Parts: sequence; structure tokens; C-alpha cells
Amino acid sequence: MGTRREISTLPPEADLARADSLAREIFSDIANKWAFLIIEFLGQRTMRFSELRDEVGGISHKMLTQNLRLLERNGLISRTVYPTVPPRVEYTLTEAGDALRGVVDGMCGWTQRYLRQIEASRAEYDA
Repeated sequence: MGTRREISTLPPEADLARADSLAREIFSDIANKWAFLIIEFLGQRTMRFSELRDEVGGISHKMLTQNLRLLERNGLISRTVYPTVPPRVEYTLTEAGDALRGVVDGMCGWTQRYLRQIEASRAEYDA
């Protein structure tokens, strides 16, 4: 009960600071090409580990496992294990993961829209 009082008496800025800190931590975990590809493929349908490995070309077993664990830890995917022999494991995006997929798609759209300007700016800067 004491914890509830402490949290509820925090100023709104504290919640914003906590959310900002959490956002940096989450993006640090998932800001890599593998995580974004996994999110994209799982946004299309629920998949088994082997299906994901086949779809995400070039990813190692170890790297896929690490990224799936990070995404699950952050609540972006859910993992369901079926009691079969061998066990069948399926992964699907959560509501939060699907929302993040929308953000990533928006970023890709932004990149496509400004691609020429970005490339021109880079060329000018690098010259």
C-alpha cells in the first residue's frame, strides 16, 4: 500500500522521465535489423521458430533465439508452447508489437519519402 501512495504522489514529470528511460532501453534492445525483420514477418502471421528462421534469411539459430527472447521480454511478441513431441512453439505479435510495427512502417515510409534528400545531403556532407 505504501508503494501505491509513493507512486501516485510522483509528479507527472517523473512518469515521463521513467517512460523516456524505458523507451531508450527498449529501443536499445530491438534497434537491429533482425528484430525489425522478425517483427515484420510476425506482423503477417503467427509463425514457428523454423518458419521464422527460413523467412529471416541469413539469421543464425543463436541470433534468432536471442532476438525472440528480447522481443518477448519487452512484451512485443508472445510465445506459445504446445505439449507435443517434439514441442511445437509458435510466436505472434502482441498488441504492443503490432503497434511498434506500425511505427517502424511509418519510419520506412518517411525514409522512402525523403530518400533523395537524405542521399543528397550525405553526398554533400561526405564530399
